[in-house]
Amino acid sequence: MFRVPGIALRGVVALAGIVALAATLPSDVSAQKRMKKSEPTLIYVPTPQNVVDKMLEVAKVTKDDYVFDLGSGDGRIPITAAARYGARGFGVDINPKLIAEARRNAKIAGVSDRVEFRQQDLFKTSVRDATVVGLYLFVWANEKLRPRLISELRPGSRIVAHDFPIGDDWKPDLEEDIENRTVYLWYVPAQVAGRWEISGGPPGLSVLLQQRFQMIEGTASVNGRSVPLTNARLRGDAIEFTVAFDGEKPMLFRGRVNGGKIEPEAPVGAMTGWSAVRTSPATVPAVIRSRG
Repeated sequence: MFRVPGIALRGVVALAGIVALAATLPSDVSAQKRMKKSEPTLIYVPTPQNVVDKMLEVAKVTKDDYVFDLGSGDGRIPITAAARYGARGFGVDINPKLIAEARRNAKIAGVSDRVEFRQQDLFKTSVRDATVVGLYLFVWANEKLRPRLISELRPGSRIVAHDFPIGDDWKPDLEEDIENRTVYLWYVPAQVAGRWEISGGPPGLSVLLQQRFQMIEGTASVNGRSVPLTNARLRGDAIEFTVAFDGEKPMLFRGRVNGGKIEPEAPVGAMTGWSAVRTSPATVPAVIRSRG
């Protein structure tokens, strides 16, 4: 994190922004208000358009998406998402001048019917309706937002961050470099920690899953026998794992998580006709824990 005496700076735009020193900026540059006297001031500077394009590309934005830009500045992220992909966009910024500018830019681009800009605090903005959220914040700010992002976004929603991860412990699903900058992508994982009873497989089969964000592991048990799961993966609401008891053919389970149920998907080689119900969820799902 860059620091000057008494101030830590960051680019605010969810998908557009670059860290800058306050002393180098004119007095009317957008700044998210100071949350508390003990917290740093947040400064906004636009991200280059080629990085904006890469972030939207990495997030695989489509016309069905609702792209949120937390600290939207001149509005280029929601506007680009709407103009190029036909998506809906939503941006917030604390600076009323930039909100007015973003609305003008949306009108010029012909997408004012698909994007909305509001003057409000990004840390108090609900992301419940978003399918894509972008971040260009220092790690401390990303971690501050993390519980809200995980609890409000639906599994499979995408989070795109520019240069700064969402804490060291939540590894990105994808990482790409562009002109000495880094773009990170996460799929919000379903919460799967706990015990699951599987029907349609061997009678009495159960699976106990442990979870740390999108990383999962566990054991399968039946008739007093237990084995570790192999090839266990979670991406959004898509889950798969293999159960291989000694002397028996390995069973590949692949499905979609929907709350406390898993419904099967049956590509070639995977089990068919099965489903799972969670009978004992983790008391505090590991995916929701935050160091901040």
